[in-house]
Amino acid sequence: MTSTAPVTGRAPARRRARTPIVDADIHPVVTADRLAAALPEPWRRRFLRFGLRGAPPPAVYPRVRHGGMRRDSHPEAGPPGSAVRPPGSDLDLMRSQLLDPYDVVAGVLIPMQGHTAGAEEPAFAAALCRAYNDVLVTDWLDPEPRLRASICIPHESPAEAVAEIERRAADPRFVQVLFPSGTFLPWSDAKYRPIYAAAAAHGLPVAIHLGGTEGHRGDGWPSFYLEQHAWYGNAVAVALTGLVAGGVLEAVPDLQFVLVEGGVSWLPSLLWGLDDAWELCRDDVPWLTRPPSEIVRERVWFTTQPIDEPPVPAHLATTWEQTGMTDRILFSSDYPHWDFDDPITALRVLPAALRRPMAAANAARLYGLTLPGSEE
Repeated sequence: MTSTAPVTGRAPARRRARTPIVDADIHPVVTADRLAAALPEPWRRRFLRFGLRGAPPPAVYPRVRHGGMRRDSHPEAGPPGSAVRPPGSDLDLMRSQLLDPYDVVAGVLIPMQGHTAGAEEPAFAAALCRAYNDVLVTDWLDPEPRLRASICIPHESPAEAVAEIERRAADPRFVQVLFPSGTFLPWSDAKYRPIYAAAAAHGLPVAIHLGGTEGHRGDGWPSFYLEQHAWYGNAVAVALTGLVAGGVLEAVPDLQFVLVEGGVSWLPSLLWGLDDAWELCRDDVPWLTRPPSEIVRERVWFTTQPIDEPPVPAHLATTWEQTGMTDRILFSSDYPHWDFDDPITALRVLPAALRRPMAAANAARLYGLTLPGSEE
């Protein structure tokens, strides 16, 4: 279920003088020792001895410096002998670098660690995802009322994934179900439909975040970081195309999808191409009874990051307007990654009529948030 409670918590007194922000993509990190403490046996012992099967994104070529994190996002060192904490693991630092200075009235946590954990063998994956969700509650949601979270699920094990959705759906602070873009099978595969149905039954959108065990379906493994970073949108476009062509959006009619960290500027040409091809090939997809663009505009949301920066800034607004769905684009900062977008700089090239809804209102509508002042 989505949250209908007002967003409250620490915030600067100047908030009413500026546009409030809802950040749809914040990455918390659960340290290994904290995760181990939340795991029951025998999974704690297994995790400490063997770790996880899949490598996290910074360990896969092309490797990114500093783990892909802002250099200033590393928490200060603790007492001598204490463990070094990674970026994203310190709530106070998140407050000082993101929530407070930018008047973030709500932020959605997307723990990318769930991408790898959710692909482990079923019982271990279920234990890991339960532990991640438990830590999100204890260390993030309870002490900071501005935060919301995504439900980490063992996405390759549908029965266990549904059980975790059922366990967390009653907590309105969990506002969506998290999938990676790189799943073992295509998004349209029937394997995943029980998970979609469970999310829809609880009014929870499914967020597809870039990454996962197979992060390069459709474009292949890159040779250079330049080609990977410049075309992150391809993996998300592949996922969207599969959802449409495979009939997922028609099969689970109450479900909303959020495509996170794939950008938006590629969307107009994809929608044009899908509609054109559908006119010629509709006998191949009889479950699609209307143009794909109509379905996407009713069922899918997008986040801003990474924002393309054309030489003529006004062209960005033109491109996004060509999607026909600027009311479904959500601001996202991608904190604490190195290509973090601060809302003041990232959105200022857009006209106010586009900028203001994307800053907060669109996300508030999707997630059922009550923004400060809107109840007056």
